[in-house]
Amino acid sequence: MAMLTFDGRVAVVTGAGRGLGRAYARTLAARGAAVVVNDLGRSLDGTMASDSPAQTVVEEILAAGGRAIADGNDVSTAEGGEAIVQRARESFGRLDIVVNNAGIVNKSDFPDTGFEDLERHVGVHQYGVFNVTKAAWPGFVEQGYGRVVIAVSSALYGIKGVLPYSSAKGGAFGLARGLAQLGEEHGIKVNMIAPIALTRMSTTSALSELELQTRQEALAPEKVAAVVALLAHERCPANAEIVIAAGDRVARMFLAETPGVTEVGLTPEKILDRWDAICDEAGYTVPGPALLGQGVVQASAL
Repeated sequence: MAMLTFDGRVAVVTGAGRGLGRAYARTLAARGAAVVVNDLGRSLDGTMASDSPAQTVVEEILAAGGRAIADGNDVSTAEGGEAIVQRARESFGRLDIVVNNAGIVNKSDFPDTGFEDLERHVGVHQYGVFNVTKAAWPGFVEQGYGRVVIAVSSALYGIKGVLPYSSAKGGAFGLARGLAQLGEEHGIKVNMIAPIALTRMSTTSALSELELQTRQEALAPEKVAAVVALLAHERCPANAEIVIAAGDRVARMFLAETPGVTEVGLTPEKILDRWDAICDEAGYTVPGPALLGQGVVQASAL
């Protein structure tokens, strides 16, 4: 099989100064893409910032013979998103790929979690996706081509202790599905990556040095980067999908609907009595973005 390359393509990777973003940027560059390495160098909770992580990744790419520039604009603002995209076009003449990877996480309990914490997470994970993708979109439409990869998380299933993070990722999911529907007629594909890798966002304090080394090899960010490279490529076979990547495992993650129960005159008592049938997964369907809620429309027409 021919190697998937990105010769002539230009990519923006947000949150690319460390961990998964670094692996994405290096992988795309190694396969021929010119890369804008965006990172504020923030701490995990999104406070302190430094421009050194992004520049370090750029130097690594340049040393390997690739093309890259560093960018320190803030994805959580509209001005930041526009500046990132403008930097790509001014430096490399075009933009083809946006990998929305920037993220923060701050563990907290509920109801102790403050609104400011939720707002900060939504600002990076959801507004950040919106701002950068919005800035890139007109150019994608004009050239009839674009690839958008959005980082979500298995936290969509629900996870204790990171409610603002899970909430923000849920918002990014809904945004991605809507964008995928809008972009299809313009040659734009939008997909999501739900990565599992050992990075500084992972809890490692309880691991021994040997366990840490073993897990670092098994859950290396570079293994996730292989999936992101496919989702960012012109031959990407998917649109509006979530792909889980964890070490050597790649899987599809999806929402589904059961056939449910359709009955005129349902009451709370009847619903309770039919609950097992309502939840029966036999014959479930996986609706596309345009078909979500179709069952509601069909039922209301009865």
